[in-house]
Amino acid sequence: MRSSSYTVLPARTLRALVVLALTAGATTAVAPAVHAEAATASTAASADPAAKPYMGWSSWSMQSSKYPGLNPDGDYSYLTEANVLKQADALAAKLKKYGYEYVNIDAGWWRDKTWKPGFDRYARQKADPVRFPRGMKAVADHIHARGLKAGIYLPAGLEKEAYNDGRSPIWNTDDCTTADIVYNDLRTTNGWDSSYKLDFSRPCTQKYIDSQAQMFADWGYDFLKLDGVGPGSGRSGEQYDNVADVAAWHKAIAATGRPIHLELSWSLDIGHAADWKKYSQGWRIDTDVECYCNTLVSWENSVDDRWDDAPAWTRHAGPGGWNDLDSLDVGNGEMDGLTKAERQSYATLWAIAKSPLYTGDDLTRLDPYGLSLLTNREVIALDQGPNPPARPVTPSDPQQVWASKNPDGTYTVALFNLADKPASVTADWAALGFTGKAAVRDLWNRENLGTHRNKVTEALPAHGSRLFTVDPKGGALTTTAYEAERSANTLAGNASVADCPACSDGKKIGNLYQGGKLTFNDIVVAETGTYQVKIAYISGDARSAQVSADSGGETSHKFPSTGDWGTVATVSVPVTLKAGSNTITIDSGNGYAPDIDRIDVPKTL
Repeated sequence: MRSSSYTVLPARTLRALVVLALTAGATTAVAPAVHAEAATASTAASADPAAKPYMGWSSWSMQSSKYPGLNPDGDYSYLTEANVLKQADALAAKLKKYGYEYVNIDAGWWRDKTWKPGFDRYARQKADPVRFPRGMKAVADHIHARGLKAGIYLPAGLEKEAYNDGRSPIWNTDDCTTADIVYNDLRTTNGWDSSYKLDFSRPCTQKYIDSQAQMFADWGYDFLKLDGVGPGSGRSGEQYDNVADVAAWHKAIAATGRPIHLELSWSLDIGHAADWKKYSQGWRIDTDVECYCNTLVSWENSVDDRWDDAPAWTRHAGPGGWNDLDSLDVGNGEMDGLTKAERQSYATLWAIAKSPLYTGDDLTRLDPYGLSLLTNREVIALDQGPNPPARPVTPSDPQQVWASKNPDGTYTVALFNLADKPASVTADWAALGFTGKAAVRDLWNRENLGTHRNKVTEALPAHGSRLFTVDPKGGALTTTAYEAERSANTLAGNASVADCPACSDGKKIGNLYQGGKLTFNDIVVAETGTYQVKIAYISGDARSAQVSADSGGETSHKFPSTGDWGTVATVSVPVTLKAGSNTITIDSGNGYAPDIDRIDVPKTL
């Protein structure tokens, strides 16, 4: 289940809690190395279930869609044993050899087609006999027989219908009941208020989570998605703080002795990133990607949100835990609801961000283009290999460049045109930290593009992209650093110097809002031209600023969030400077700009 597993309203807005109505009565030479990396990624087994982002399939996209024929017996009716096993068989036949291995059953496996839930005598979810006539263990056994892994789903808290007036006993205890695991006032929790909040100050509560974890382990499940988790899922405050739930699940899973991957959903609060990293192997950073319409997704609702929301989380991803961008629905063509260009951009971002790669498509009906996107070994290697996740090296404007430096000295470089009309996008080597020549390989087209000097430029369609590996052949870029707080600079409006432990000289310029302005004076270059000026900044949310030189040619740029107000990030912006002395101004205009640490100006063009 997702942020809207109980709802069908558009993503990106706080959901109207339809669940309550439903439940009132009762979710170059570069290529060979990359290819080898992909082969390793797709075959190597790891004792750590999150050593790399997981790959697989999830049921939610199809069971939540209104695409004709998908849910013939009402909302979410796609979710059945027969459909899950059909997808498992297709995954094994078509995608397993590329590294896809999880078959994840989402919300509703314990609910009938009217959404009425079923529970065993111990208040644990029980498979609906119509949806899953052989029970959940038989489903996991079938999945395992195909050499795959089985995933299952639960919402956070004690579901209201499981409470049973506090009379249901807790498995493997002497005298615990559901009355002993919740708060006396029956306060609700999770993203839909569909559960009672668990009170972990009471000893019986951990035992209830233990009983659920043991049930899943006994059934043979390898993955659990815990949904509606807060802070996040559109909720905040103590009532919706489920960190204790996540910690309890972490403990309970360990006690089973079975390695079960714990994935959290949805739109998790980045302020609790340390908790999610401590207790789980992955966390959804955003709202649902599905559009809850007559396709699986749409560009505006809400695939395109990820370009704005992913950068804040980049530094939190790594072996042991990954930023989850949600389902990758690029395989079915018309049913996906996207153009070919959009499908490629979607897959590009997921791969370079090192998101889990799990599709919600109908694997029995993959079109040739979709299959090529899902099985490109060079692109999969970016997601599964040792390279770090990419982040923007330019502002979050309609034309963007994302990049990461790989362990072998090459760079992963993605060009995106997020505008609604065609545009050219340029990746300047100066923004990557080097100059001169570089060998460029196109990963989607699997071809070497030869040597490019100082930059690569591509004409892209609306919502289009290109994905390259860039191998530098030139030298390191040399720059001159100018601290924001240096005495030669000029401050205007409310702009002021503030302490900044993470900043290069321990200080920054803040309060750049509603007319606040920072002017760097005496910026000296040897020749006239356009320079890629690297701006180091801090911004807990995405903010815009106008950048200009010598009080002319102001250009507005949006700076992606750094995740909090204590982390520094950089982007490079093109600034035209004349030979000799210049000024560079960062102006908040009528809005709020990020805090500024410093700028680095290349010494040469």
